[in-house]
Amino acid sequence: MSDIDGTSAGSPPEDDGDETAQTEGGEKRRGGLLREIAIIVTIVLVLMFVVSTFFFRQYVVPSESMEPTLHGCYGCANDRIVVDKMSYRFTDPTPGDVVVFKAPTSSWDGAWSSPRSSNSVVHALQDVLAVFALAPPDENNLVKRIIATGGQTVQCRNDDGKGVTVDGESLDEPYIDPDLQNEAYDVSDGTLGGGTCYGPDFGPIKVPDDHVWVMGDNRSNSADSREHVGDEFQGTVPVSDIRGKVRFILYPFSRIGGVGSVDPQ
Repeated sequence: MSDIDGTSAGSPPEDDGDETAQTEGGEKRRGGLLREIAIIVTIVLVLMFVVSTFFFRQYVVPSESMEPTLHGCYGCANDRIVVDKMSYRFTDPTPGDVVVFKAPTSSWDGAWSSPRSSNSVVHALQDVLAVFALAPPDENNLVKRIIATGGQTVQCRNDDGKGVTVDGESLDEPYIDPDLQNEAYDVSDGTLGGGTCYGPDFGPIKVPDDHVWVMGDNRSNSADSREHVGDEFQGTVPVSDIRGKVRFILYPFSRIGGVGSVDPQ
């Protein structure tokens, strides 16, 4: 006896293999997609590693010490800056360059603490992410302006009215906002923050070869080379500790723009 489509009753339906082919095809497509994603992610990570290691890296301005050139404060939208890591592979740092550098001695650390987790697994993950610039490096990075380089002598005396001098010559420093210094300290009586040094006298200090003397543009509110004259480098920073030259403000968008060098000498 046959049913209406001519198939004998009790006979199993014919299997044409379509379902198996569709399953295998779907698995192949999924496998191919996963491979493509893995390749793309690998390429992106390699590019990020190469760019951040040899060319450019982003940093966050940690404090207000470079106002008004760079903005930074607690609880505000600190400037995100782009650092050129290639410049000093071919040329030497020069006066006026704004640079990011690693704290050369522990005296520079102040209130800094490692951004790494106390959990060893998370700590290791953060180290890996830092390689690809997806997490901050585990070091105290600061940003200042180079005032003098190796072989030059820097000093400042409030009573002579010359301001900061390099090799006896007064500097021209248009990046300093005198009003900002007045806001930071009462300069009327010539105490800390007063006078042409915007702080206490210092020097003369001869900068060793392959070192630089750095200061903040917000002169009376910057723990720069002046604060570390008692350390092994007399407050100077080894060129080998410089991470790069600040080229660009990336964020906030209202402040996007270049950061130029202004040679004060």
